[in-house]
Amino acid sequence: MYTASGLNDKEQCLREHSHLVKRLAHQMMARLPSSVQVDDIIQAGMMGLLDAASRYDEFYGAQFETYATQRIRGAMLDELREADWLPRSLRRDMRRIEVSVSRLQQKLGRPPGEAEIAADMEVTLADYQQMLQASRGAQLLYYEDFHGEDEEDFFERFDLSGDANPLDLLEDERFKAELARAIENLPERERMLMGMLYEQEMNLREIGEVLGVGESRVSQLHSQAVARLRSSMKGY
Repeated sequence: MYTASGLNDKEQCLREHSHLVKRLAHQMMARLPSSVQVDDIIQAGMMGLLDAASRYDEFYGAQFETYATQRIRGAMLDELREADWLPRSLRRDMRRIEVSVSRLQQKLGRPPGEAEIAADMEVTLADYQQMLQASRGAQLLYYEDFHGEDEEDFFERFDLSGDANPLDLLEDERFKAELARAIENLPERERMLMGMLYEQEMNLREIGEVLGVGESRVSQLHSQAVARLRSSMKGY
């Protein structure tokens, strides 16, 4: 099945590993806005799987599934980068939420609740939750989303030093420590959700079953958790 040019039976590869593409797509959908269609992500992932099958060489030492996972995720991210998947209105809403969270955190000395954030934003609780649902984790792909509204650079938006190397920043131990602290300071349910999503790689349905809520509520809590983290990490 393996040759110097990769896997010689592409159709068999697709049949045997399509479940991997679907699993990765549904995991990624938990971190994407509702405007993104899962079928588009799956289609891009299948192309990544084909690319992996063409390039794989078992003598490199990596298991095919490990190698394919990298190619599939890369293809999915390429698809997201090329598509206009984050409307400016969602950017504005998430920035408003982050500003409100930061203001209330300083005022109250604790993480603000949903009703408090909605009141600070002068919107109803239902409207606030709809903002969270619509933006469903879009902000988590900002490492791939370097240019935003008005061509504003992501790293400039977060007040980073003009001399700072983004890769050095991500590897910086202080950054990691601050991120860990920010996660630890999340409300308990949001902290649990982040662990299940990013450490245990559970999907929205599975997380909802643990928390006793529906998938849409998981999406809202996820967006709110990330808004809190982004607000906490603005100095980095």
